[in-house]
Amino acid sequence: MELRQLEHFVAVAEEQHFTRAAERLAVSQSGLSASVRALEHELRTPLFSRTTRTVRLTEAGAALLVEAERTLAGARAARDAVDAVRGLLRGTLTLGVEQCVAGVSTARLLAAFHREHPHMEIRLRQEGTSSLLEGVAGGRLDLAFAATVHPPEWRGELVPLAREPMVLLCAPGHGLAREGARVAWGELRGESFIDFHPDWGPRRAADGAFASAEARRTVALEVSDVHSLLELVHEGLGIAVVPQHFARKPEARGLVAVELDGAHVYESVVVLPPAQAMSPGAKALMKLVREAPLR
Repeated sequence: MELRQLEHFVAVAEEQHFTRAAERLAVSQSGLSASVRALEHELRTPLFSRTTRTVRLTEAGAALLVEAERTLAGARAARDAVDAVRGLLRGTLTLGVEQCVAGVSTARLLAAFHREHPHMEIRLRQEGTSSLLEGVAGGRLDLAFAATVHPPEWRGELVPLAREPMVLLCAPGHGLAREGARVAWGELRGESFIDFHPDWGPRRAADGAFASAEARRTVALEVSDVHSLLELVHEGLGIAVVPQHFARKPEARGLVAVELDGAHVYESVVVLPPAQAMSPGAKALMKLVREAPLR
């Protein structure tokens, strides 16, 4: 079994398509298919269930994917460590980020990182909190910016970025749009809510806030991006409980942000692996994260 075969296998697993995986790796599709078949032959079991339209992992393939990602991450870390000793920072930095993380400008941070380490390839993955945790734990991600993360047995480090209250966001003219006032959770009963999919940090924070207040709600409209949420609130199709910094976005101009009684705190953090597993690229990025101008 070769690292090249594992790279081919992981690419097909992630793309769920041989042609897209071959394009991503800049190899021929026939060569990629032959590499995967050779791996299946060596392991004596199919790794993918193939049809004319879909490519899905078998049970054996799913088991291999976890170990393949860990093996490839270890190989990258070994190469990066040698380069670091030589005074070079090369390789790949794979960063995961929650869409709505606060306390750091991802674009400015990565631009500064690229200026300081131009030979490092940067890969960015935008995912929900649970996927980010799994990615860092499995070595698929070097580190991640996530939200409201409180796993019971996280062995790595969680570096705080920002803490802020959740607020109620509604369109002008709504019965709860009272600037300077506070709204009790009981007043939200019967309202229609707009929110993110359950894995996104703001949704997890809002769900936690309602659970703590022993209040029930109905999420009528689920979205996967901030702009859609704000646009729907503007149109009066519902209200939203969101992190306070949402109200400062240009797209939120004209909306009313109302304080909530005993508002739940929204926390943004950097999710890091155990210290001994941190790649040189992750360490260099964290050095920049701790610099005030980028916060």
